[in-house]
Amino acid sequence: MMDHSDTMSVKDSHVRRVLVIATHAFTQLVRMKVFYFLAIFAVIAIGSNFFNLPQHEGPESAGTEVLRSIKSWSLGAMTLFSVVISIVATALLLPKDVEDRTLYTILAKPVPRIDYLAGKLLGVMMLVFVSLLLMDVLMTAVLHIRTSMVLDQRVAYATELGWPQEAIDSMAAEVNAMGSTWSLQGAVLAVFLRASIMASLALLVSTFSTSTLFTATVSFLIYFIGHFQADARDAYLHVGEVGQGLVAKLVTLLVTLVLPDFQLFNVIDAVIEGQVIPLVTMGKLVLVALYYALFFTIASWFVFSDKEF
Repeated sequence: MMDHSDTMSVKDSHVRRVLVIATHAFTQLVRMKVFYFLAIFAVIAIGSNFFNLPQHEGPESAGTEVLRSIKSWSLGAMTLFSVVISIVATALLLPKDVEDRTLYTILAKPVPRIDYLAGKLLGVMMLVFVSLLLMDVLMTAVLHIRTSMVLDQRVAYATELGWPQEAIDSMAAEVNAMGSTWSLQGAVLAVFLRASIMASLALLVSTFSTSTLFTATVSFLIYFIGHFQADARDAYLHVGEVGQGLVAKLVTLLVTLVLPDFQLFNVIDAVIEGQVIPLVTMGKLVLVALYYALFFTIASWFVFSDKEF
């Protein structure tokens, strides 16, 4: 029987293999310059907010629209970049390893196929995480500067009109709520979690697909379907007869367990409006993302283990 030290040694070897494969996949993806235009687009979309300087407006005007616009454009660029990268990058990795015969070398060592798949997925997630981190830093810097500008203008205008201090403090709190907050960082985390789900889903599709284009197309299709799943589920439950209630609920539960409901990640819209995301909501999103990532990765392993290389 294996003692505790042997068990820990086996676990460490698995972790090391996954990290090595993940690092190689990350480096491999960075060298693919085809993704650079997306990063440039995202940086331009976020950085362009530096140049759209706000005009002088009174406290009663919609000065916070400037901050709302910055968050909307920035989070939109992050979402587009992360989803496209997670799907396309994952769709390219396995075919490229087969083409370069890298896959045969790795599996001949031998490396467990679950370690190989987990490493590839982790490599994609590392790329998305680093990219979102850099864009988040840029967005936060832009938002901080613009919040200070809007706040200074509105406080000066309110003071000139003789507003009481309580009203000025309330207005300042409203402006700050539209700026860089912890909820905004939670929205960026929600973007990353959604991209992680899509990367694991694309990994599953790529294990039985013979075409990168097919993998990307199916993954994007599922992504769009996931945004309407909740509406379709509600419509199905309302249309069903009373006697079919239990069956309908079981069917919808099964669909939900297999197909992600991306409307859960629409907390981004609330953050753009200046609302606060409860920690319970963020915890729920983390658990949902973890479930789907594990589910799709394990499903990928079952499909991949039957393939002959």
